[in-house]
Amino acid sequence: MANGGGGGGGSSGGGGGGGGGSSLRMSSNIHANHLSLDASSSSSSSSSSSSSSSSSSSSSSVHEPKMDALIIPVTMEVPCDSRGQRMWWAFLASSMVTFFGGLFIILLWRTLKYLWTVCCHCGGKTKEAQKINNGSSQADGTLKPVDEKEEAVAAEVGWMTSVKDWAGVMISAQTLTGRVLVVLVFALSIGALVIYFIDSSNPIESCQNFYKDFTLQIDMAFNVFFLLYFGLRFIAANDKLWFWLEVNSVVDFFTVPPVFVSVYLNRSWLGLRFLRALRLIQFSEILQFLNILKTSNSIKLVNLLSIFISTWLTAAGFIHLVENSGDPWENFQNNQALTYWECVYLLMVTMSTVGYGDVYAKTTLGRLFMVFFILGGLAMFASYVPEIIELIGNRKKYGGSYSAVSGRKHIVVCGHITLESVSNFLKDFLHKDRDDVNVEIVFLHNISPNLELEALFKRHFTQVEFYQGSVLNPHDLARVKIESADACLILANKYCADPDAEDASNIMRVISIKNYHPKIRIITQMLQYHNKAHLLNIPSWNWKEGDDAICLAELKLGFIAQSCLAQGLSTMLANLFSMRSFIKIEEDTWQKYYLEGVSNEMYTEYLSSAFVGLSFPTVCELCFVKLKLLMIAIEYKSANRESRILINPGNHLKIQEGTLGFFIASDAKEVKRAFFYCKACHDDITDPKRIKKCGCKRLIYSKMSIYKRMRRACCFDCGRSERDCSCMSGRVRGNMDTLERTFPLSSVSVNDCSTSFRAFEDEPPSTLSPKKKQRNGGMRNSPSSSPKLMRHDPLLIPGNDQIDNMDSNVKKYDSTGMFHWCAPKEIEKVILTRSEAAMTVLSGHVVVCIFGDVSSALIGLRNLVMPLRASNFHYHELKHIVFVGSIEYLKREWETLHNFPKVSILPGTPLSRADLRAVNINLCDMCVILSANQNNIDDTSLQDKECILASLNIKSMQFDDSIGVLQANSQGFTPPGMDRSSPDNSPVHGMLRQPSITTGVNIPIITELVNDTNVQFLDQDDDDDPDTELYLTQPFACGTAFAVSVLDSLMSATYFNDNILTLIRTLVTGGATPELEALIAEENALRGGYSTPQTLANRDRCRVAQLALLDGPFADLGDGGCYGDLFCKALKTYNMLCFGIYRLRDAHLSTPSQCTKRYVITNPPYEFELVPTDLIFCLMQFDHNAGQSRASLSHSSHSSQSSSKKSSSVHSIPSTANRPNRPKSRESRDKQNRKEMVYR
Repeated sequence: MANGGGGGGGSSGGGGGGGGGSSLRMSSNIHANHLSLDASSSSSSSSSSSSSSSSSSSSSSVHEPKMDALIIPVTMEVPCDSRGQRMWWAFLASSMVTFFGGLFIILLWRTLKYLWTVCCHCGGKTKEAQKINNGSSQADGTLKPVDEKEEAVAAEVGWMTSVKDWAGVMISAQTLTGRVLVVLVFALSIGALVIYFIDSSNPIESCQNFYKDFTLQIDMAFNVFFLLYFGLRFIAANDKLWFWLEVNSVVDFFTVPPVFVSVYLNRSWLGLRFLRALRLIQFSEILQFLNILKTSNSIKLVNLLSIFISTWLTAAGFIHLVENSGDPWENFQNNQALTYWECVYLLMVTMSTVGYGDVYAKTTLGRLFMVFFILGGLAMFASYVPEIIELIGNRKKYGGSYSAVSGRKHIVVCGHITLESVSNFLKDFLHKDRDDVNVEIVFLHNISPNLELEALFKRHFTQVEFYQGSVLNPHDLARVKIESADACLILANKYCADPDAEDASNIMRVISIKNYHPKIRIITQMLQYHNKAHLLNIPSWNWKEGDDAICLAELKLGFIAQSCLAQGLSTMLANLFSMRSFIKIEEDTWQKYYLEGVSNEMYTEYLSSAFVGLSFPTVCELCFVKLKLLMIAIEYKSANRESRILINPGNHLKIQEGTLGFFIASDAKEVKRAFFYCKACHDDITDPKRIKKCGCKRLIYSKMSIYKRMRRACCFDCGRSERDCSCMSGRVRGNMDTLERTFPLSSVSVNDCSTSFRAFEDEPPSTLSPKKKQRNGGMRNSPSSSPKLMRHDPLLIPGNDQIDNMDSNVKKYDSTGMFHWCAPKEIEKVILTRSEAAMTVLSGHVVVCIFGDVSSALIGLRNLVMPLRASNFHYHELKHIVFVGSIEYLKREWETLHNFPKVSILPGTPLSRADLRAVNINLCDMCVILSANQNNIDDTSLQDKECILASLNIKSMQFDDSIGVLQANSQGFTPPGMDRSSPDNSPVHGMLRQPSITTGVNIPIITELVNDTNVQFLDQDDDDDPDTELYLTQPFACGTAFAVSVLDSLMSATYFNDNILTLIRTLVTGGATPELEALIAEENALRGGYSTPQTLANRDRCRVAQLALLDGPFADLGDGGCYGDLFCKALKTYNMLCFGIYRLRDAHLSTPSQCTKRYVITNPPYEFELVPTDLIFCLMQFDHNAGQSRASLSHSSHSSQSSSKKSSSVHSIPSTANRPNRPKSRESRDKQNRKEMVYR
């Protein structure tokens, strides 16, 4: 009552004093949430009054504020009570009445409905019985009103269903309106929760003026919206009882009605508004509606977080309510002032079982709640928190998106991403010998990298990025910006147990990428040749636009096949398209010369205009002598603008402007000399490093372009095509003086330009194909064409071997004319028994030892046979092929081999010496050891055990020399190069007969390996370190071992220049083209075709051979001569292009050695000294007349196949050397050579 006296004192000051006291009382923050009626002026009231006067003043002080309260809220119908009375029960009662009242109505409705249904069911049965008793005559009269009633009920049901469906659409997330409404409700719920956080700093219960309290107005608007949304949900609910008990419904019951009560009573109760935090449970659903959450991990993470946080905040709200209010049975006297965030802190330390004790519950309700919350909260904390941490920790470390850098290209690499494949790829792609590689490499793989691979990425972090994902997922393709990538490279697992399954996976990757972006360039590795056909089924696959499939089986077996024709070629070609750094060795060992050649790679560059009009051999010689470059091929554009790669095309072809040349050099900068070369500026320069861009090159291009425009104008005047223009020579050459005065150039440049055009103007009309038209015309009009070369044209010389081949009744070649062909043969006809093989007396053949069984994966032996059956060999030059292996496996391969001639099978095992002796392995030109079982073994060191055992088995064999002597006495065994009976008509004696082999060590062998480290087991006498790289080992340098891993370099080489792959495929496969692949895809076999001038013209292509210096026209250069002189002589005289040496390993030693091992030297320099035992790798032209001397050989005679012996690699070279004029030191050299074993 003393407080009341204070109020009275406040009012005694004047009429406004009471009002001020009342206002102050309404706005004061009261401890323990009691309505305080104190005024600040109450402290000045008289303290010396008697008890009666105090009582009187107290009653007056209570009465006067009441009057003041009635004055201020004049617009309110119910004033805020100022007597300290609590009204929390009114707010709680509104919620309870709403909940239980609605629940009662629903249950009552269900009960009545159930009773009505039961009664109607009984009445229906009675009516049905009456209908049966009354008969059918009365049925019509009684059914009519029933039908009308049912129609009325159906109409009513239809109206209710429509409203229900409309409400369901409005609250569902299946439509845009529903999604907007759901998201809006969630957002407003969070807004209401934020308002609760703000109001939690106020007393639990306080007087509020609705018209002045902004937060109360906003909360009222939110709850009106929640009420409308509740009505929609209620209408759309199928089960009203279950809907009434939902969590969201309970939240609405205890939050919406109190707001309306608050407006009515003019006071606010914080109460159960904290239940709005339970709306956070729907946070993951909202994010899914907005298409933000897409992965299961992210959805699960958000679900756990939302449940945990909503439970935490809701429990904190309850503790805040009971602790600040106190226990009702204690008259709210045991309360304590706690802020909401202190309650949040209390519950966190309670859930985590830490419990510092600085904040704790004092009320009985609070403590009772904490008892139950500890049970549930601790369980939730112990289960949810670790799972949340695990999901956050397992979140993809590489799950971001690639950000493209302006001015910098990027490629995407996917497929088989491992430490080995990535390291090999990066080593070659980022090699320092390339030009500045301004390309960023983006790896995409669905498995996160291990620590070693991660360290590799970090070492190349400036150019390499890794992202975790799959190319089969369009979202991941968008993350790596595949649409803006320069190319996509797909790596294959070369060591998988199921090659077909691996190819299928890569094909699916191609389909996914092409489906996402059809224009992207794709370079993919394929394991099996027959699976390449499936790529042709992809509509957007276009090899003309840069799409390439690198078939490892095709190239691997093609390399091995070329080694059968020129041993060591597989090593040379593998080194050419692999980037190797130069390793300098000072001491004079075979490694020194080998490594000098290893540093060479294959590059392309456009030729300078100074070469236009010159023949290919002339340009090739100029590049080699002056520019220190080796050009082996050009990209030639025919009259119909189709591009073809021509390897050593000969002197009948003239260089066009803008011709792309293929060079062998050690650096990309060196190849730039071919583009910068200018005869006017660089003719006197001897140092090729000084050949750089000059100023007159721009003028040459200007003059050439004007000359072309004048030529087109001339052709328009005469109305003919450029090639048939008759007025061109007179009118254009008549204006040459004007051109030269306008653009003064050196006479050399002008002559070069005019020569280039004369080369094409002088071509007469012809009915041949464009390619033949250019070749033949050039040959007839070129002054450098010799008669001996002109006779090589198959269509000019009647009566030659080509005309004989044009038999309309015999199919000798396939339909493309690229390969020898025969009618399909049954496998039983080519199977030899051991005795039959021994009686055949095979020699100069190829023995293929194959390990495989019924369950082995096919390796595609067709790719091995096709290069050996190329049509640029004459039939008598074909080496007989004998397969030694399991007949069950060979039957599976035979479908692709039955169209090739000179193929035999000896059922057996390569580990059987009896089988090897039966096929005369000591007389073979090459023994190939393959295995189809290598990838079925998990231990990598044992994958090559069969091939290694077979190789060691052959090397340990011993042979009787008498067999070789007897066979050497037979006429059929004498190689063509040793036929001295007719020296004028025979080929040059460029290759001596291989001596008889008495030990298996001297047998030429090439072994396929899967694991590079197993190469150490092939040669027991070498000193190679087990950690030595494959290309540095002696077996690989000698060409006796080949591993598929060397083909990894083709991926980056193909990306930088897709012509490199075409060139390699042309050299290796013997002439396989995309057209041929499409044909094989249709029939899985070669189709025979009749010989026509067009198909026979395809035989006119060069091939790889080995030239011996021990005898023949180049023997004088073999004794200390220079490699450059040999290069120029072979090129000028025979159009043969030399590009390497196959030298005896111990040739550099001063003392003779019995070792017959040879190693490869790629592109030696001009001054490189030759030795007589060297074998020269060369690209030789096809000789159309070489087959005449062997015309008697039959295609079908098996005896002639077995008696055809080893032919000289250069038998088609015309004999121009004068044998009596040989150097005098020839006899002494022959004596030394007899001590050495020379083999090819």
